[in-house]
Amino acid sequence: MLAIFLKTLPFFGLIALGYEAGRRNFFTPEATAYLTKFVFYFALSAMLFNFAANLSLAEIFDPTFLIAYLWGCAMVYLVATAVGFLRGLSVAECAVEAQVATIGNVGFLGIPMFVLLLGPESAGPMLMVLAADLIVFSSLIVILITGSREGRVGLATMRTVGLGLVKNPMIMSIGAGILWSATGRELWTPVNEFLSILGAAATPGALFAIGASLAGKTAERISVAGWLTFCKLALHPAAVALSALVLFPVADPFAAQVMISAAALPVAGNVYILAQHYGVAPQRVSAAILISTAVSIVTVSAIIGLLTGGAP
Repeated sequence: MLAIFLKTLPFFGLIALGYEAGRRNFFTPEATAYLTKFVFYFALSAMLFNFAANLSLAEIFDPTFLIAYLWGCAMVYLVATAVGFLRGLSVAECAVEAQVATIGNVGFLGIPMFVLLLGPESAGPMLMVLAADLIVFSSLIVILITGSREGRVGLATMRTVGLGLVKNPMIMSIGAGILWSATGRELWTPVNEFLSILGAAATPGALFAIGASLAGKTAERISVAGWLTFCKLALHPAAVALSALVLFPVADPFAAQVMISAAALPVAGNVYILAQHYGVAPQRVSAAILISTAVSIVTVSAIIGLLTGGAP
């Protein structure tokens, strides 16, 4: 367990470095925004395309894996939604809180960290988790918020969802990589090296950007943020483990371990972007991101250690 913790520590150290740079305003909010854009549109996209292009379709698409993951997420999503309704929240607020409870920082934190920590073979399962989060749950929150405000889900809402998916560079890079993989041809060596060099910037850039963005977050409404953090860091991996190991057993034990570990990741930053865009509980989301990221320094290591028997 200690060995796992020590291997994850450098990743969170980079987050802490970014946080301190942001807190001291050495790295301004504008600089953080541009670094995030670079990672999102260039470095991370290159990394995801390179992974997808060098994997077979069977390694990227496993129906049982996806069903198990979505069922685990659905259980936590429904729990968070039910608790929200019991507290008298609106549909939009419940949708945001459910998103916080189920969507982890897979793109910026999970994939870079797990590939180095668990090995390159974790890329396939992580791409499936990321695709499920982006396609299913990022679409669902838009549908629920827009539908609750307009009283219906019309063509305009579905057009917004479709355009959001098409414009998302992570979805596009994974899709393009899968299409290239389907051709059975290897990438031209200079292209492969170009993508490797650019993709190598994703890990330090993403982690630093996470930390710098956290410097602008506030920890208001601690009780609600604490509940949502518990959902994300404890209930979510537990539900996914139940689904992947019992309800819909995943054939590959390693893939199941990666899936459960991914569920243990802290709240994703894009949930805050959506909450802020729609004006629904952004402070609540901000606090949950801040607290869950801090607590996950211990919990992510603990869960990976339990799953792997403490071997790094």
